[in-house]
Amino acid sequence: MFHRLRVLKIGVMVLAGIAALSGVVMLLWNWLMPALFTGAREIGYLHALGLLVLSKILFGGWRGHGGWHRHIHHSRWESMTAEEREKFHQAMHLRRKHHHHE
Repeated sequence: MFHRLRVLKIGVMVLAGIAALSGVVMLLWNWLMPALFTGAREIGYLHALGLLVLSKILFGGWRGHGGWHRHIHHSRWESMTAEEREKFHQAMHLRRKHHHHE
């Protein structure tokens, strides 16, 4: 029960953050772009949300950090020995198990 409530709270906070960030993008775009570029028009809230999604697709990826961070983590994984990888897997399993029981 507590876990579901926590997930719900996080979901609501994520949605509120996305909504707020979309508003900030819209305000910044409408303030900067028409003044800087001839022919640039103001955008609405849904266009700002679309810009956020597009930038996430182009620059951020969908899971975890964006492309460069993923490359760094992959390089670290490749440089680990079999024993280090096994130790890492065990630590992640314990961490998930501990986090699930909170």
